Amino acid sequence: MKATKDGRHRTAEQQEVIRQQAVTAVLNGMKQVVAARAFGVTETAISLWMKKARGKGGIKALASQKRGGQKAGALTGAQASQIVRIIRDKHPEQLKLFSVLWTRETVQKLIFQKFGIAIAIRTVGDYLKKWGMTPQKPIAKAYEQDSKAVKRWLEEVYPAIRKKAKEENAPLFWGAEMGLRSDHVAGRSFKGKKPNLLKTGNRFSCNMISAISSTGKLYFSVFQGSFVIAVYLDFLKRLIRQNQGQKVIFIVDAHPVHKAKAVSQWLTEHKEEIEVHYLPGYSPELNPDELLNQDVKSNVFKRNRPKNKQDLKAMLQAKLYRIQKQPEKVQSYFKGKHVQYVVA
Repeated sequence: MKATKDGRHRTAEQQEVIRQQAVTAVLNGMKQVVAARAFGVTETAISLWMKKARGKGGIKALASQKRGGQKAGALTGAQASQIVRIIRDKHPEQLKLFSVLWTRETVQKLIFQKFGIAIAIRTVGDYLKKWGMTPQKPIAKAYEQDSKAVKRWLEEVYPAIRKKAKEENAPLFWGAEMGLRSDHVAGRSFKGKKPNLLKTGNRFSCNMISAISSTGKLYFSVFQGSFVIAVYLDFLKRLIRQNQGQKVIFIVDAHPVHKAKAVSQWLTEHKEEIEVHYLPGYSPELNPDELLNQDVKSNVFKRNRPKNKQDLKAMLQAKLYRIQKQPEKVQSYFKGKHVQYVVA
């Protein structure tokens, strides 16, 4: 059968694309004679390509040999737009690409999955750069997180809480706990080789519970030992006292201590003074107080290291007191990407 058009006028990359698309079409059920007409090539060419593709090298055997000159783009504008939308709207796992992140390799697999086009890793990187996509550190989310519960929290539950706080003129606080170990390391040091970090060989820890508001207020308690009901209730009582008779609305996660029977009973007895609401499970990114925790962990040991438990507690308290005196800094925790809904 005579080809409808001489393929030699095409670039090497265009010819490679046609080979791969034609073979993919045949593998998906199209007859070779139909594929030859559809792609403007001979039936003999189709037969040869199929033989190569079914050999040891697979469809990669259809790749063009390197030659001089600039290669043309392998994706059309419409195809590129489709790939960009998929990367932005979906996770690789949803497409059965056996990856949890969009890496160059995963995008390469996606392109082949969608269009049967094999593109070199370096070319994929060029495309991603052209599309304005750069490597980003992912936000960790638990598999157990209920997306429907999160959606309901953002669209219904929290707006109702905020409305109630405004109507009752009740200060709205967000709370969280954090543990800090003496061997915690954060940050990097510029040096010709990996630097040494002098610290005690002993390990010890200290804990904190805090509450912040979008108006810039911070209350905290630093303690050693486990986070237990008595510690939590003591903090709630202090939170009430600090707000001088105003009813407090407090939002925390569903930690077992927060929802303990004794705590629920105490809250019922003090419902005129404080009201507690719970974030959706496994959703720390929705809590602005977690950004305070990150700040403390990242910066508390920048100047020196603790030598004992007393040092650790003093350093943690000093860091929190400094933040407490900077209401604008506390307010900045509410500007994080995932917590802007709090004040939006």
